[in-house]
Amino acid sequence: MARYAALLGKRVEVQYRAADIFLPAAGRLVADSGKSIFLEEHSRAGGPLKTFRWEIPYPYIIRIEELPEPDHTGAISASLTTAQAADPATEVVRLKGQPQES
Repeated sequence: MARYAALLGKRVEVQYRAADIFLPAAGRLVADSGKSIFLEEHSRAGGPLKTFRWEIPYPYIIRIEELPEPDHTGAISASLTTAQAADPATEVVRLKGQPQES
């Protein structure tokens, strides 16, 4: 029986043991075989989309917890706008390639 079936499809953080070292891993729980869990993470750093997958056997899992979904809706620019409203003397440096607010 799958122990972590309730977390399937959700982002999780896992602390697991590799020899005498505890390692962290974060990703989407994509499968639970009943003996291992399988995490997957996607990354794009200026190039093609890379997919990382790893298997963590049950006996090596120390801790597992659900993570909140990342907010990609411009939270940074919203916080900058809030900071500007609080202190109009604050100067915000625009990065090259960033859209200008009107």
